[in-house]
Amino acid sequence: MLIKTKAIVLTSIKYGEADLIVKCLTEEGVKSYLIRSIFRSRSKKLKIGYFQALSQLDITAYHNKQGNLNKMTEVRASYLYQSLATNIYKQSIALFLAEVLAYALKEEEQNQVQFTFIESSFQWLDQHDVFANFHLVFMLRLTKYLGFYPDVENNNAEFFDLEEGTFKNLKPYRNFLTGKKLILFKAIIGIKFDDMVKLKWNSEGRQIVLDILLEYYELHLPGFRKPRSLKVLKEVFNEIS
Repeated sequence: MLIKTKAIVLTSIKYGEADLIVKCLTEEGVKSYLIRSIFRSRSKKLKIGYFQALSQLDITAYHNKQGNLNKMTEVRASYLYQSLATNIYKQSIALFLAEVLAYALKEEEQNQVQFTFIESSFQWLDQHDVFANFHLVFMLRLTKYLGFYPDVENNNAEFFDLEEGTFKNLKPYRNFLTGKKLILFKAIIGIKFDDMVKLKWNSEGRQIVLDILLEYYELHLPGFRKPRSLKVLKEVFNEIS
């Protein structure tokens, strides 16, 4: 079936000598495409430059229902990044979050509200200068669409149960937050990107919250694993006090 849809690139992997396998979040859900001979072709319709991590595209493609790789016939940029394409800090965030999305989002799950959130979030990142905590706020807000956003009832309790996503007065058996970690985690609940300036964290605080969020994802998403780009993200953001 020939369809036209917006798409956000999650991963692109060279296949053989000249082909490319591209995994995208589309308005139809997560789809994977086999693009043949792209490293040899001079076609103006399909260029390798379109398929960088988190590129926002308008595509025309054939989608099949057998679970096989789909075929993309035309592509153009729907949004052209400016600062995100040149700023090393934003690039490290983009690579990290592209991996998070690739692991977290499942095939064939159509969710237009989720797509719009992700699309608009990276446009926000591209357009703003205060972004050191963007990846943390994004990851927590994404859990609303993944089904395990923290239950804020009883949020004055002494513990947060990471497995159940709830605040508790009784100490959970395992996988919980309390003390400093709980204070830091609570600080980003309900925060929007425009409010991130209120988070007066140094690199240590950011790292603590990032580790919490990665553990939270691992507990709630079977098969989720820490992105390979995590080390690069940590190294880059250690430079920000």
